Order: sequence, then structure tokens, then C-alpha cells
Amino acid sequence: MIDRILRCHDVLETTGLSRSTIYRMMERDEFPKPTKLGVRAIGWRESAVAGWIEGRCNGLEG
Repeated sequence: MIDRILRCHDVLETTGLSRSTIYRMMERDEFPKPTKLGVRAIGWRESAVAGWIEGRCNGLEG
């Protein structure tokens, strides 16, 4: 399986979080860190974001 790279817009849409919330959570190690794609470009591995969502959902079930 190919692990796609999600750009910020895709991550915002997928998680429903704001940009500032994602960056705040990254500072506290509560959200996956992005991968540097270029001088001014970053992206998140789709599997990392999906795993984070799954972990959040599993925490709500208990």
C-alpha cells in the first residue's frame, strides 16, 4: 500500500481541526509531526493521521 502525503488543507478537512489547533497539538506531541517536502512545503503521512484519528476514536469508546 502506498502511503499518501496529505497537505495541510487535506489534514484540516480530514480532522475537522483548525490550523492553529494542529500546530498547538504538535508542540505538545499530541499530533503527528509533518514531513518536510521542500523549502516551504510540509505534509503528513496519511497513515499517521489515520492512526491518530483511530486512537482518538478508541479513547472515546471506553
